[in-house]
Amino acid sequence: MDFSYTIYIALIPFLVFVINGLFGSKIKESFTGYLGVAGMVVTTYLSYFTAYHYFFKVGKGLDGAFQKIVGFNMEWLRFTDSLHIDIGVLLDPISVMMLVVISTISLMVHIYSLGYMKGDQGYSRFFAFLSLFTFSMLGLVVATNIFQMYMFWELVGLSSYLLIAHYYQKPSAVAASKKAFIVTRFADLGFLIGILILSYLTGTFDFNILCNPKGPAFMQSTSAVFLGLSTMGWALILIFMGGAGKSAMFPFHIWLPDAMEGPTPVSALIHAATMVVAGVFLVARLFPIFAIVAPNALEVVAIIGGFSSIFAAVIACTQTDIKRILAFSTMSQIGYMMLALGVSGYGAEAGLGFMASMFHLFTHAMFKALLFLGAGAIIHAIHTNNLSEMGGLRKYMPITHITFLIACLAISGIPPFAGFFSKDEILVAAYNHHQIYFWV
Repeated sequence: MDFSYTIYIALIPFLVFVINGLFGSKIKESFTGYLGVAGMVVTTYLSYFTAYHYFFKVGKGLDGAFQKIVGFNMEWLRFTDSLHIDIGVLLDPISVMMLVVISTISLMVHIYSLGYMKGDQGYSRFFAFLSLFTFSMLGLVVATNIFQMYMFWELVGLSSYLLIAHYYQKPSAVAASKKAFIVTRFADLGFLIGILILSYLTGTFDFNILCNPKGPAFMQSTSAVFLGLSTMGWALILIFMGGAGKSAMFPFHIWLPDAMEGPTPVSALIHAATMVVAGVFLVARLFPIFAIVAPNALEVVAIIGGFSSIFAAVIACTQTDIKRILAFSTMSQIGYMMLALGVSGYGAEAGLGFMASMFHLFTHAMFKALLFLGAGAIIHAIHTNNLSEMGGLRKYMPITHITFLIACLAISGIPPFAGFFSKDEILVAAYNHHQIYFWV
């Protein structure tokens, strides 16, 4: 089947951004919102259409694994015969899953924002930047090479800065957006240096070559050693530094709680399905290299993930602002996913942690988006974020009560909700790797 149409999954939100950005002030305000929703409906349909055909129509390879398909590819810059930067769409199980997650959550946030942002002074601007953010994340997850991923990675950082600073009249919102931008830029410096070292050692940016067990990356396990770790190992740790910044892992977590200054739909999009899981996706994309070439780097991922998970969960218990509680909860859950990746290994038998991490990424995106949107409905109704001023709302907001309860049961790991099964698999993977991670 020809998957060249998949380029439009990312291009449609970009087109909506251009129209709303250039002409939003000249057209009817409500039209910009409906245009954003219409664009996301088409994008979501194409994402589900792609997922259905990829998982059920495209056959598996001889090794029993799903094939990697390049749906679209265009050369952009060429340095040498092997080292070049392309712009393309790579389809494999994790990228197709992420297309579904991002488009679904983004569509829900767009629809929710029609009512939530009604009458807001920056209504058109909000929907323009929301579309830009969606375009950036979609481009990131389907990247065919690590440099394309880095370009969209930076675009995600820029668009999140613009969304967090939506209420730019408030000094606290401006300060929060600056903090998020500066902290993630510092972490991204490590990501860029890691990419340059990786490309120097392997002579390529392409994911298919980098993650091929017979490729040049796997010949570098015996490269020059510095402080007990190979050069490739240090490159991967620097790349993980970028992922830790975007996913608000310790010590780069300081931007996340303050990002609550943005509108609640922004919090749902940034903290549920998109920006914060970009770091998990980055490690998952390069996982074969981590697992085979530099398992010590994977231990670093597990340690930082496990510590961040406990650290954030403890802080969340001391908060009174409902959005800050959910922010620290997100940090804890992302740490949980990182821990699952860190205790995993290469191959079907050792890869339980990898599969559990991707499963939890999917389930967490859904119930955390539901929690944030429910919190937004409560804040919109009673005009406060303070938990001490909330209570007895079931009588007045029965639908929100039911949806919030379902999401709370899922995030708590109560059967038969999906959170129980994903967390259970992570615990099994941690126990199989080392019991200390299981008890943590």
